[in-house]
Amino acid sequence: MEYALSTSIKKLSVSEKPSVGLLQGHGEPSIDQLMQVSTELSILYNVEPLTLTDSTLIPSRIRTIALVRPTDTIREYELKQLDDFLAGGGRLFIAMNRVSGNLQEGYGSPVYTGLEIWLAGKGLVIEENFVIDANCASVTMQQQIGNAIHVSSLAVPYIPLLSNFADHPITSGLEILVMQFVSSMQYTGDTTMVYTPLLFSSEKSGTQMAPQYFNYQKRWTEADFPLQKLVVGAALQGSPGSSFLGKMVVIADGDFPVNGPRGQQQQVHEDNVNLLVNSIDWLSDDTGLISLRTKGISARPIKEMEEGKRTFLKWLNFLLPVLLVIIYGYVRFQMRRNQRVARMETNFS
Repeated sequence: MEYALSTSIKKLSVSEKPSVGLLQGHGEPSIDQLMQVSTELSILYNVEPLTLTDSTLIPSRIRTIALVRPTDTIREYELKQLDDFLAGGGRLFIAMNRVSGNLQEGYGSPVYTGLEIWLAGKGLVIEENFVIDANCASVTMQQQIGNAIHVSSLAVPYIPLLSNFADHPITSGLEILVMQFVSSMQYTGDTTMVYTPLLFSSEKSGTQMAPQYFNYQKRWTEADFPLQKLVVGAALQGSPGSSFLGKMVVIADGDFPVNGPRGQQQQVHEDNVNLLVNSIDWLSDDTGLISLRTKGISARPIKEMEEGKRTFLKWLNFLLPVLLVIIYGYVRFQMRRNQRVARMETNFS
């Protein structure tokens, strides 16, 4: 059975593969900068760069387009081509930044490409905010104190660790996503579109509007996270009878699948890669291998808990081994003392 499966995958990887267009021309990362994603996609798809012009049409061989982290303005005629593409049943994946942040400079600002207005016209509003989350990643920070450099690990709520997902083929098998400077979204459209939220923040989250200065020395409390399950990723498709015949997946973070330029590439979390590849599979109506791709994932994020309980468990983990050593030492001391007393009381006469 396993041999037959690998053989079929191998045949798919060398026969006629559907084409996925990676949109270029607006500061998006190239295929080389999406190293892990392109490696996974190349098994079943032919990934090719795609540039839109006012004199050419989107090639008919491309049924799915991926638009990842544009930084420059997308022209009106390009958006019109995407409209026509979707109206004809095309599929579109979007990973976009509504805000941008710099951890070293400690500052974040809004991003404008025209894509946010285009999506709002379809009823999907990407908010101009930073989602902050109590369930977040930690980063190593260096501070110079006098002549010494102090290195510390700080939790950064601007880098949420997402583990709340909808029951959907795109999120099948995912366990944790690492997002950086992600924004929330909401649907304001009508019933001509089917809106499906996919990714959510934790039960302790919040938002901060851009522009924003990042205070790394801030002592975060539960009051900073009054919101829960903010939507940061969703799918849109036309309902029966709608003129919108295509499907679209939108993630409000453009950096999550990007390795970076050659020589500066960083490893992307495996589930981040699977999210994009699963989305392409679902958009391309090829979801059969999603469960196989995510089967080997073994991340086990720690369950969220109250601050008091977390503090109690932290001290328990620290003090319990010490207490056990003391108890063991006391028991050994008593046993040896009893042995000495017994020897002294023994009558050898």
